[in-house]
Amino acid sequence: MFAELVCQSNFSFLEGASHPEELVSTAAFYGYEAIAITDECSVAGIVRAWQEIQSNRLPVKLITGSLFTFSDSLRIVLICPNKRAYSELCRIITNARRRSAKGQYSLAEWDLKSIRDCFIVWLPKGNEHDEHWGAWLAKHHPKRCWIGASRLLDGSDHETFAHTRKLHQTYHFPVVATNQTLCHHPDRQPLQHVLHAIREGKKISELGFDAMKNQERSLKPLTTLTRLYPKAWIDESIALAHQCEFCLSELKYQYPCELVPDGFNATTYLRHCVEQGIKRRFPEGVTDSIRGIIEKELALIHSEGYEYFFLTIYDIVQFAKSQGILYQGRGSAANSVVCYCLEITAVDPRQINVLFERFISKERNEPPDIDVDFEHERREEVIQYIYIKYGRERTALAATVITFRFKSAFREVGKVLGFDESQLGYWLKQINLRDRTLGWKAQLASLGLDNTNKNLAHLFSITETLLGFPRHLSQHVGGFVISAGPLYELVPVENAAMAERTVIQWDKDDLESLGLLKVDVLALGMLTAIRKIFALIEQRYDLPVSIPFISKHADDKQVYDAICNADTVGVFQIESRAQMSMLPRLRPRCYYDLVVQIAIVRPGPIQGDMVHPYLLRRHGDMPVTYPSEEVRSVLSRTMGVPIFQEQVIQLAMVAAGFTGGEADQLRRAMASWKKTGKLLQFRSKLIDGMTERGYKSEFAEQLFEQICGFGEYGFPESHSASFAVLAYVSSWLKYYFPAEFYTGLMNSWPMGFYSPAQLVKDAQLHQIRVLPVCINHSEYDHSLTAAGELRLGLRQVKGLSEEGARGLVTNRPPSGFTQLSSIQQCGLSQGDIAALASANALTDISAHRFDARWKVADTQQSLPLFSEESSDTYQVSAPSPAEDMIEDYASLALSVDKHPIALLNASGKLKHITFANQLAHKAHKTPVRIIGNVVGRQAPGTAGGVTFVTLEDHTGNINVIVWQNTARAQKQPFLSATILEVHGILERSKEGVCHVIAGKLINRNDMFSSLTVKSRDFH
Repeated sequence: MFAELVCQSNFSFLEGASHPEELVSTAAFYGYEAIAITDECSVAGIVRAWQEIQSNRLPVKLITGSLFTFSDSLRIVLICPNKRAYSELCRIITNARRRSAKGQYSLAEWDLKSIRDCFIVWLPKGNEHDEHWGAWLAKHHPKRCWIGASRLLDGSDHETFAHTRKLHQTYHFPVVATNQTLCHHPDRQPLQHVLHAIREGKKISELGFDAMKNQERSLKPLTTLTRLYPKAWIDESIALAHQCEFCLSELKYQYPCELVPDGFNATTYLRHCVEQGIKRRFPEGVTDSIRGIIEKELALIHSEGYEYFFLTIYDIVQFAKSQGILYQGRGSAANSVVCYCLEITAVDPRQINVLFERFISKERNEPPDIDVDFEHERREEVIQYIYIKYGRERTALAATVITFRFKSAFREVGKVLGFDESQLGYWLKQINLRDRTLGWKAQLASLGLDNTNKNLAHLFSITETLLGFPRHLSQHVGGFVISAGPLYELVPVENAAMAERTVIQWDKDDLESLGLLKVDVLALGMLTAIRKIFALIEQRYDLPVSIPFISKHADDKQVYDAICNADTVGVFQIESRAQMSMLPRLRPRCYYDLVVQIAIVRPGPIQGDMVHPYLLRRHGDMPVTYPSEEVRSVLSRTMGVPIFQEQVIQLAMVAAGFTGGEADQLRRAMASWKKTGKLLQFRSKLIDGMTERGYKSEFAEQLFEQICGFGEYGFPESHSASFAVLAYVSSWLKYYFPAEFYTGLMNSWPMGFYSPAQLVKDAQLHQIRVLPVCINHSEYDHSLTAAGELRLGLRQVKGLSEEGARGLVTNRPPSGFTQLSSIQQCGLSQGDIAALASANALTDISAHRFDARWKVADTQQSLPLFSEESSDTYQVSAPSPAEDMIEDYASLALSVDKHPIALLNASGKLKHITFANQLAHKAHKTPVRIIGNVVGRQAPGTAGGVTFVTLEDHTGNINVIVWQNTARAQKQPFLSATILEVHGILERSKEGVCHVIAGKLINRNDMFSSLTVKSRDFH
């Protein structure tokens, strides 16, 4: 037997060369007694190792520890024998990390002196410093220190062992054998060299003797270890491991208790808040059925001890409400009646079929799921409220593990292997990662690369292995962990890159593995837009509008008519081209139809081939049937077709016999499907379980495919229900207040699916006049005139600083600017004024943009002697319409009165072209030629290699379908065209949805070589 006590995973970033899961699995395979994961000043990888052991019942003990370097002369590993030692380790890591910038740490001698519970494994350097540190450790920690001895077959083993024995005899520290492991298998040495070189910013050939000399720092079979180390040292490693009893399952999480006022406990105060909410939400009183659900939910919350969790979220949303910050809760628990009464969500439980079993799954041991979205421009106020209320000692954000993706891995591996950066860049440009039938290696091989080149083979193999390796920790988008006591007693805390942010060393999956709760404080741009639209409506019409007000008018026929006609540009969730193609087919007519609409255009239902059966059943073209009553209980609300993630998990339980624990494992496997591929291990159990219970194998196969689809992008009903509220609200606002709608959207940008240019185009198609930027009429934000025209704001001008724009508005004379010198005297920089000139915002004081630019370039105008306007009569030629348009796009990213396709058409350059507004008059299967700006390319994983391209001409948008072979054969125009001409076949569905099947693709960028039109590609 053996216990490896010094082992770094790849969470020792750019040093360890194996995943924690690989290390513990290999240790179990070799028959180790125990293995310690001891990443440097970190416990970021420990939960993954623990989860691997738990999930696969591996017969190996996991020890928690961490490696530290102090002043380059001392290397030690701290390991945890008990819970107190673990808390001590977390405190030491937190102190060391908080003293330094993100990604670094600074250990203090006080940290070492303060050790009372951790065991110390000292890794001597083999130099003169060892005498000092041996004496120091003997003085401060005589009973808690061991010497770690390694035999690395590097030519110095004899001296190392002699030195170790001398230290042992001098200071009487026991000796333990350790490989100081960095890899689970010897074949990871090349990868470790690559990681080392990336960390040092060098080529591998430049590492010299600093590189790992051989493959010895990997886990070894027991037979090899007994040949390398004295038996006493191996036995001591086992003896030390036996003293380590701490397990991560001991960690318990307590929410802060100050939320509960005097005279209440958590249970009674939660009930009090709910009863107060009932009066607001149900002024006419609650029905017996709703009261029954409330009592069940409160009882379950109490039995699981989740009162503080709900009260914490209640407190946060009450703060947002008091500050006028819009928010919306979502998630399985958020859509409960309790959360509706607590005003966490606007989803009325009477509008959806609230299933108690989906609220908190006691059987599946799932914690309550509540995410709260806040306005993206005001979420920081909520975050600071949390920090101020609980203090940085008790709250921090969860981490997000940033991993190597293909392009970063390929480029960084290539650089350290010695490839030229320009060569790597060229190769990357030739790879279409969305081509799922021709891998990146095959695509590069088609370029004629030398397949005998060993360096090229290394590039390919190491890049493949590096994919998914952790690169560094970042902060979660909004997942807060809040504790009753110091958070560092539960998990280490470190500084984030963003000022005033601290993060824990675990991500959301780690927290879930340990059953620890987090509060998700997320940002949503649509909420910002809705608040701004509300303000514009109240300003213009003195009409107070709110989400509850609109929700009361939830079955407006005219609004649903617009939705069914796919008039949803800018509308929340149902604005993508895929959603807009589905809307005329599904034809939602009520709130729950929107819930289904939002969820059905997702990988799960599509990959499981559930979309067409649902549509056929919905429109009466297929009978609604159920293979059993158990299945009916799960699928009755979606006509016998599984649409939501919760439904497939429930089906696994009622139709395939999954236990609650197995269903929880299935859910977790779905969440990490792309990372781990663990879903495949459930295939036979699911299919066999269903066929044994009399279900057809086709139904079982279909369900498994859908589960895999949800693994690509899970979308539960609880989230769809919350999103449907905002989808309807934004649709209602667009229909009844279109000018305010577009203005609010553009003032909230960047957000959503469409660029300002597309929003302006859609506004114009809705008969809204859009006015250009003007120094005398534009505010900083986009605004509305008294006549309801949309005036572009100064925020749209590229290169104009916000400070300069706001200063211009503040100092603008009541009669407006009449000369350039008065603008210059407002404190704007020369760059700000040049940006205004380029944007044609100076037309009130110049003939045109070229004239304005000429005047701005005459820097003498800003001198006091020349404060009056020059009498120079030199005339600058006006730009042509094409030049004007190009300048518009370059300076504003849009043009209010010119479109590239309209100009080309006016100049007679477009022959035999069919425009967007003419397609409706063409017959099905008609050959057509179309042209437009490329505004989007989408290649969903469920599309079988198909890419959906959106072209915009001056009359509207055109949907183009590009088959994989077409894209592959015409890669250059497919990927590079800004203006694309397509020869293809028009297809029209029976519902009237038109698209063009692409045949020939022609890059027409040469028609406007300097035009800068950006497309939204592959998001």
